[in-house]
Amino acid sequence: GTPTNLTTLHPHTPPPNTPTPLLPTYAFQHHRHWLEGSTEAADASGLGLTAPGHPLLGATVRLADRDAYLLTGRISLRTHPWLTDHAVHGTVLLPGTALLDLVLKAGEQVGLDLVEDLTLTAPLVLDERTETRVQVAVDEPDDSGARTVSVYAAPGGADSKGDDRWTRHAQGTLAPGLAPADRFLVWPPPGAEEIDLDGAYERLTGAGYGYGPAFQGLGRVWKREDELYAEVALGEGQTAGAAGFGIHPALLDAALHPLLPGVAETEGQSWLPFIWSEVSLHATGATALRVRLSVTARADDALQVAVSAADGAGTPVAAGSLSLRPLTKEALRAASAPVDGLLQVGWTPLEETVAPRPVPYAVLGHGPLDLGPDAVRHPDQAALHAAGPPPAAVLLPLAAPADPADRIPLPESAHSAALTALAEIRAWLEDERTADSRLVIVTRRAVAVGGEDVTGLAHAGVWGLIRSAQTENPGRFTLLDLEDGDDALPAPLLAAALASDEPQLAVRAGTLMTPRLARVSTAPAEDGPRWDGGTVLITGATGALGGVLARHLVTEHGAKRLLLLSRRGEAAPGAPELAAELGELGARAVFAACDASDREALAAVLKAIPDEHPLTAIVHTAGVLDDGVAARMTPEQLERVLRPKVDAAWNLHELTLDRELTAFVLYSSVAGLLGTAGQANYAAGNTFLDALAGHRRSRGLPGLSLAWGLWSGADTMAGALQETDLRRLAKTGLLPLPADEAMALFDAAGGADTAVLAVTRLNGAALRAGGEALQPILRGLAGPPARRVLAAAGGGAAADIPLGERLATLGPEERDHFLTDLVRTHVAGVLGHSTPGGITADRAFQELGFDSLTAVELRNQLNRATGLRLPTTLIFDHPSPAALAAYLRDELVVGEASPTDTVLAQLADLAGRLTAATDTPEARKLVSGRLRELLKSVDTAGTGPAGDGEGETELDGASDEELFALFDELD
Repeated sequence: GTPTNLTTLHPHTPPPNTPTPLLPTYAFQHHRHWLEGSTEAADASGLGLTAPGHPLLGATVRLADRDAYLLTGRISLRTHPWLTDHAVHGTVLLPGTALLDLVLKAGEQVGLDLVEDLTLTAPLVLDERTETRVQVAVDEPDDSGARTVSVYAAPGGADSKGDDRWTRHAQGTLAPGLAPADRFLVWPPPGAEEIDLDGAYERLTGAGYGYGPAFQGLGRVWKREDELYAEVALGEGQTAGAAGFGIHPALLDAALHPLLPGVAETEGQSWLPFIWSEVSLHATGATALRVRLSVTARADDALQVAVSAADGAGTPVAAGSLSLRPLTKEALRAASAPVDGLLQVGWTPLEETVAPRPVPYAVLGHGPLDLGPDAVRHPDQAALHAAGPPPAAVLLPLAAPADPADRIPLPESAHSAALTALAEIRAWLEDERTADSRLVIVTRRAVAVGGEDVTGLAHAGVWGLIRSAQTENPGRFTLLDLEDGDDALPAPLLAAALASDEPQLAVRAGTLMTPRLARVSTAPAEDGPRWDGGTVLITGATGALGGVLARHLVTEHGAKRLLLLSRRGEAAPGAPELAAELGELGARAVFAACDASDREALAAVLKAIPDEHPLTAIVHTAGVLDDGVAARMTPEQLERVLRPKVDAAWNLHELTLDRELTAFVLYSSVAGLLGTAGQANYAAGNTFLDALAGHRRSRGLPGLSLAWGLWSGADTMAGALQETDLRRLAKTGLLPLPADEAMALFDAAGGADTAVLAVTRLNGAALRAGGEALQPILRGLAGPPARRVLAAAGGGAAADIPLGERLATLGPEERDHFLTDLVRTHVAGVLGHSTPGGITADRAFQELGFDSLTAVELRNQLNRATGLRLPTTLIFDHPSPAALAAYLRDELVVGEASPTDTVLAQLADLAGRLTAATDTPEARKLVSGRLRELLKSVDTAGTGPAGDGEGETELDGASDEELFALFDELD
């Protein structure tokens, strides 16, 4: 049967009859996995910094060129678990009191005691999976001695070599002086009425404040007119660390709890700290406080409070004022949106080259592309080959999309174009005569450049299909998209396109453009999609993604009515439980058994939606998989995967044109943008969705395609992937998304002014490690390539020598051994083995666990290593490492090495080692003596009859320096 593969970048339902993975057929591997202890300096002084003595900060440094300071640290819920007890609407936040304490510490470092003002510009969300890096930057003083201070944070797990971004969470001013503070000698104050606190923290939980034990420090509260008085204390386990803080964040946070609804007042507005003003710290290390909160101004959108705190004896500890603003879920959602995870395709002009080299070409078929009277045309590939060896480039213009007047349904045109492209690339790959040629597939307005309309929707799927074929067969295919009406391609543009190494190009306004992914920073728009105004339709609702989305729309967006489509409807596994769960959350969920690719069935479902609850939003998550490499993909595989994507999405589009929708979201996949190996059909369906979103948006209709990466979790497709599949995905630099983070990105995507967003986390180090093999569309994300690292003196020399030259210095037996080791090393890398030791040369690739995709990966790696263009059937024709090494030996034309060549190659390797080996006089004397003997024997052999042993040579009396110079000259 046709080889299939389960690798996917979007977790849909696997194909039927998927075999259960078997245990490995090889013996268990034994490797040492103990971590080595680090010898690097771990303290601040060892790094040339100063320890600030604060639990949330690790180091401080004064900048060398100006009177400015930087304090840095790392915060995580693992190292500071008490912070987990500070959650608002389910989101763990660093308390605003902690940001204030960081700034107070910075003031202490520069000798300024007054926080004149501090605006908390954005909540700092703490992620349980990663650390958070924090920086407190203190600028140079102004004429009055005041300094600007800012607090920044970035995810600690981000790669800091160019792809991390910092968010400013607070900014203010440090100034000299102290704010006056009150003493509380009479306590409790006369005339104050005590408030019953029974159930106060339970009421705060109902208002969205998730305070755990570390933050439940409120003991007693009194009220007198517009003043509140409170006693607060740190909980057990927190007092030991209080000395490191100026004022412990949990203690000061508890001092503000009387202002919240459910404490002093049974109802009221929910607040978050916004601006601190005139704050001074008079004493440190407090574990309990007496607090006075005096309301100085009150409005619907702001609360102004004067704060004074003293210790148990009434001695001043801190004083200042605080402005609070309303707490909203939208603000938290914006703050919770991951800073990394949204990407957008941008098109940049192709760098111009001076007089590009002419590339001979021919044209296939009779597509509408005028290349001048001298263009050589062939009706098909058979005629092309009959005319002789194919030229370096062969252009295949696809037939123009059907005219709407022809009344051919668009899905039918899209299927036809994809099937034609599949047949052409299969024939191209199956014929060895095309091995040194590129097939250039020419489409028309199949991709959106700069937000334009995609008028060639029928060709859109071809781009995803060919992208996967490009990944599987580097250098064999090029995509070229033209504008509508471009019946002729000017010779300079054609020459530049054919001379370029870019695999994907578009012609716009006489310029060649290339696609690059770039990061997008966005937050949910205030006028973004509304999910609570009517009926929300979700296709694929009983799948893992559909269920996660349904719960999210109900719990986070207040959706009340859901129409959930799937092929089996309420009879699908888990459907009754999902409906019951959504009902308990306050939403009504109705299931419909409907295949959205069936136009009549979908129309009936839409017609049945009641007028009193009109359809207002659509999310199309449905899809199926039937993976396989493009060279062996069948038309049935292609059409089976296209229907839930192309046909269903087009039906949803056309049948709802008369509805007033606020959202039309399509679940696509980065497989379409990147061309995932083994998923040409899936990629084709998803690039159609991307194009449809752009088509709708250009017409003023809502349209957003989310090209998801891999989702993590055992209940998604990622849970069914084998280790080899996951390792292959990791090499691409894409990281799995947990469901909660995926939903945060779903919300963030609503604020982007674009039709298509790739939604995935990235591993910058893995992207850079891709080197030349990295897909061009990802190169803008990778940053500069890493420098080559030499293992030892002279250790990198051999790697720089072309393979052919290296083989030429080896004898036949050494050559076979070298090539076998080369194959075994790459086999081990593809299969994820740490060393090639477990790869025996005579074992069959099938027994080692190879499938169609690992076969493609091995062939591509060997192409790069050898410079050859190896066939797609490589490991099937040469089924073991030994057989493959023998094939490579025959393909790599190498002349027999002479004894002189072998010696010179060994000397070249030795030359780089001499300096490192002669770093002491004793070593230099020992090595020079041996070299003297070697060179003397060479000189003697060349100056007299063999075996006479008489006479002196030019080496007698030579100094060590002269000796090494002669050795280098011989090399």
